[in-house]
Amino acid sequence: MNPFLEGYRYLPQINSPEELRRLPESALRDVCAELRSYLIDVITQVGGHFGAGLGVVELTVALHYVFNTPEDRIIWDTGHQGYPHKVLTGRRDLLPTIRRKGGISGFLKREESPYDAFGAGHASTSISAALGIATARDLQGKKFKVVAVIGDGAMTGGLAYEAMNNCGLQQRDLLVILNDNNMSIAPNVWALSNYFTRLFASPTGVKLRKAARELTEQMDEIGDRLRRLIARLEGGVKAVITPGMLFEALGFKYFGPVNGHNVQLLVRLLRSLKELRGPVLLHVLTQKGKGYEPAERDRQNLHAIGKIDKLTGKPLGDSTAPKPPLYQTVFGNAMVELCERDPRIVGITAAMPDGTGLNIVQQRFPERVFDVGIAEAHAVTFAAGLATEGMLPVCAIYSTFLQRAFDQIIHDVALQHLHVVFALDRAGLVGQDGPTHHGVFDLAYLRIIPGMVVMAPKDEQELRNMLYSALYCYTDGPAALRYPRGHGVGVPLGPMQPIPLGKGEILRSGDALAVIAVGKLVQEALKAAELLEPEGIRIEVVNARFVKPLDTELLEKLAQRFELLVTVEDGQAIGGFGSAVLEFLAQRSNRTTEVVVCGIPDRFIEHATQEEQLHDLGLDAVGIAQRVRQLLEQRSSRRWWTRRFFPSR
Repeated sequence: MNPFLEGYRYLPQINSPEELRRLPESALRDVCAELRSYLIDVITQVGGHFGAGLGVVELTVALHYVFNTPEDRIIWDTGHQGYPHKVLTGRRDLLPTIRRKGGISGFLKREESPYDAFGAGHASTSISAALGIATARDLQGKKFKVVAVIGDGAMTGGLAYEAMNNCGLQQRDLLVILNDNNMSIAPNVWALSNYFTRLFASPTGVKLRKAARELTEQMDEIGDRLRRLIARLEGGVKAVITPGMLFEALGFKYFGPVNGHNVQLLVRLLRSLKELRGPVLLHVLTQKGKGYEPAERDRQNLHAIGKIDKLTGKPLGDSTAPKPPLYQTVFGNAMVELCERDPRIVGITAAMPDGTGLNIVQQRFPERVFDVGIAEAHAVTFAAGLATEGMLPVCAIYSTFLQRAFDQIIHDVALQHLHVVFALDRAGLVGQDGPTHHGVFDLAYLRIIPGMVVMAPKDEQELRNMLYSALYCYTDGPAALRYPRGHGVGVPLGPMQPIPLGKGEILRSGDALAVIAVGKLVQEALKAAELLEPEGIRIEVVNARFVKPLDTELLEKLAQRFELLVTVEDGQAIGGFGSAVLEFLAQRSNRTTEVVVCGIPDRFIEHATQEEQLHDLGLDAVGIAQRVRQLLEQRSSRRWWTRRFFPSR
């Protein structure tokens, strides 16, 4: 029994879109109200992405009511729009498990449901995927419909326009719905919305507006009303004509914009549009956070939530226990300090100023922070251009999203030896956002790039030191520092100090074996050493600091002192830090040291809390301690067998 469903009339009956389609059209408004209320009831209690789903309730109901899903394919962009879709497609009672270990994903996932036609965690992918599906349909002689729902800022990504251009060329039957809520996660930076602003700012436009203002100022109350009418007309022209012209030029039949919260209007429109041939675009206007006043008022901070007070929208939790600052806050404050000293420093983000901490810099130096929208590839090449003119650009981008700019890092930055600093937030395992958002590939994909410096701090102060060093010490090419999601460890913060290039540090001496850890897992290795100490097992703990270049001098000394080295990292074990250590030691002709690599295995890690993920992978303190015990027991056993059967050795 689902306690969240008590008192609802229609929602308990809807276990699939087929059951939704059995309802009379007159019931849809009530269905939408119940669905929105259910989302608010559940997500305020369990947390998750919030505002975007509330904004697409009517659109989701209309789509499943008109189209014969799952035979007809609906492809959702930026999967956090998909919560209402999940409720209507058999996962209603599983919604309280969303983003929890063993529960349903917070994003679209093909393995989870036949209604999830295409997985979505990163933005701007829906139109490309929809065109691929439509092309496969036509080549196979099938007849189903294909709908792409793009929005919540995804139209700022270049991939969407590449896809639309190809849609216009191929002229296949598909419907693209632009969910226009004027937001991504931060406010939308879509340049097209400013097209007519520039037009009205032209000399002719200025003269016309000045004349109209002078005339209406002489008309008292009527003049006030006329000025308001002119302002509304100007906004309407920008909203209606500009996107229509663009999409028609790309080969689409354009309709809209229309009210995205009128479910019966949407049903009528979708019934008509699904019969049209060729690519069609429907532009719907929605409100992020619709129906929940705190989310309507604060669309940015209630984009995604933990547990909150349903009445006030305020977070719930232990407010009495002080916590160390978030890593993103430490980074943002360090950037402000450096910007105050050096006018060459600028920050670049891809639609995530708050998530990266650059909002702190934005408040102090608004002209020196550039939010380029969901366009990571452009962000990197834009930074490269800045670097050619002597600026010091810092690209603050989530690790998972920087993957989208891999070619630009190589071709536009590293190949030209340009000094660009990459600050990779949310590195390692990120918890409940799951495999689409884990930053576990960065160590592997960055260390293969010639001239790249790759660092990971063990704590907040080291993050500050690495940022300073990346800007002023390692200037022959690009440098990257990657740091985790969440709070720091609580070390006191002091002045920023340079770190010698490629130098690690021994944090704890031991004689059993050496554990060489990277970034966040340095703290887990130190805790593991404390767990083992009472057992008489003393391990040496090394903070690698650098994944590239390696501290080869330190590695040589460790290899001479220890028969066994254990590397620990919260990145892919294949090609990561441990691989780098193995590659170096393999070149030693007298190599006798065994290296055991502990990292993310060769699979995608499902959503859970960060603590659960680290524990399950054996990368927390308990897991590292247990691995050390096993390795020492195995080595002791091998020695016994060697002495027993090969006494001469």
